[in-house]
This record gives sequence, C-alpha cells and structure tokens, in this order.
Amino acid sequence: MRSSGILGIVLLCVGAILLVFAWRAANAPVDQVVNSLTGRFTDGTMIYILGGIAAVVGGVFLMAFRPRA
Repeated sequence: MRSSGILGIVLLCVGAILLVFAWRAANAPVDQVVNSLTGRFTDGTMIYILGGIAAVVGGVFLMAFRPRA
C-alpha cells in the first residue's frame, strides 16, 4: 500500500474522531443553550465539525484517487 493510501486511512480515522467530538460538544448543555439563543453552534464545535468533514473528505479522496503503479 502506498503512503497516500495510508495517509488517507489516517485522515479518515482522524476525521471520524473529530466528528464524534463535534457530536458530543453539540449535545453539551452549554452549547444547546447557545444554539437555542443564537441559532449557531459555538466556535469550538464548528471547528470540530468543519475539521472532521475536511479530514473525512481528504481521506476518502486520497484513498480513492491514489496513484496506481
């Protein structure tokens, strides 16, 4: 397996972990109150969500379009 495939798997795992953290943070009582009052998540939760999505997309891209030898 090439290094891009391994990097893709690592990014996919990191992205999944970040999305789990985002889900837990979004369900925290403080974040639910802020979301109810402002209609938005806190900055920390948004960083987890966006970072997780970016890592998952990057990991899938690296795994799917790795160079063939």
